[in-house]
Amino acid sequence: MKLDKTAMLLYAVTDSTWLNGRKLAYDVEEVLKAGATFIQLREKHAKHDELVILAKEIKKLTDKYKIPFVIDDDVETAKEVDADGVHIGQSDTELIKARKILGNDKIIGVSAANLKEALDAEKNGADYIGIGAMFNTDTKKDHTSITFEQAKEITNAVNIPVVAIGGINKNNILKLKGTGIDGVAVISAIFAQNDRYNAAKELLELSQEVVK
Repeated sequence: MKLDKTAMLLYAVTDSTWLNGRKLAYDVEEVLKAGATFIQLREKHAKHDELVILAKEIKKLTDKYKIPFVIDDDVETAKEVDADGVHIGQSDTELIKARKILGNDKIIGVSAANLKEALDAEKNGADYIGIGAMFNTDTKKDHTSITFEQAKEITNAVNIPVVAIGGINKNNILKLKGTGIDGVAVISAIFAQNDRYNAAKELLELSQEVVK
């Protein structure tokens, strides 16, 4: 699966913290029905066998809705379940190693917090870049925010899709207009909401406004 920048528009990142007894696959399908364009399975505390089960369930849904599905950090699980790819951070499995394991047809996204990291990721064969954190976020407490100017500098410098992540919600998303990003990645702004469907639908509309 090769990546089109329109897939970045609403990039939903899972978090089971707020399930309250629901199955993760149920919440993911609600988000897909609302128009999410990309799904990342990010379950840091799941054991390998549990992650494989979750990944297989979600892959059935993303195949049904025909959108990309990647797994955070875990290259081996991504290969085992034949996910569309993986997202890795600067301290995760090295990009070149991940490419060797997954092959050229899979999507590899890389986190970047500055221009050098973004350029290095593109040079080493990343398919897209996740930049951030754009705003303060509880998900990654050790990440400092990057500025509007830094985001614009990155999008101007690279030729692969760029998705913004970190503390993005319906109240601040429009502040990203003019950065040149291709979409937004969100976690709690969807999965922590009581109505995941409408939360995703509203964010999709706002993201379309941002990337105009």
